[in-house]
Amino acid sequence: MPSQSIADKLSLELMQALQALKSVLVFAKGATLFRQGYPVTGIYLVEAGEVRVLLSTTHTQRQLIENVGSGTILGLGESLSGENYRITAEALVSTTVAFIPRDALLNFLREHPDFSMEVLRLLSEELHSLYHKFRSISSHPGRPRRRELDEQLN
Repeated sequence: MPSQSIADKLSLELMQALQALKSVLVFAKGATLFRQGYPVTGIYLVEAGEVRVLLSTTHTQRQLIENVGSGTILGLGESLSGENYRITAEALVSTTVAFIPRDALLNFLREHPDFSMEVLRLLSEELHSLYHKFRSISSHPGRPRRRELDEQLN
């Protein structure tokens, strides 16, 4: 989940083209945008507000991954792969999002392959960001050290 605004990462042309595909949704504080394990329906671009990103570790426990704000896109990887959502997203405050259905996004990318490279770059940046978060977590002083794994990561 990128902390930098999506608008800063994508071209103006792509942002304008995506505007034509979106519907605007408003989620009240505490409302769920989507749940981990549920079928993907599309992507969510946070326009205003804040979203809590959670990862279920058991049926009753959820771990906070991060809080994200305006300009963040959620569900992109899952929308492209067709897999179920890998996280849960909840509105931390009243939040407005642009929702783009998966089918509309995929059709758009098929019709405009020049934009596919931008989306691929965005996914690559997201993966790189997650890698750094994992390294940060794995080197946290409170974490039990596993020498062999730590050496492989470093």
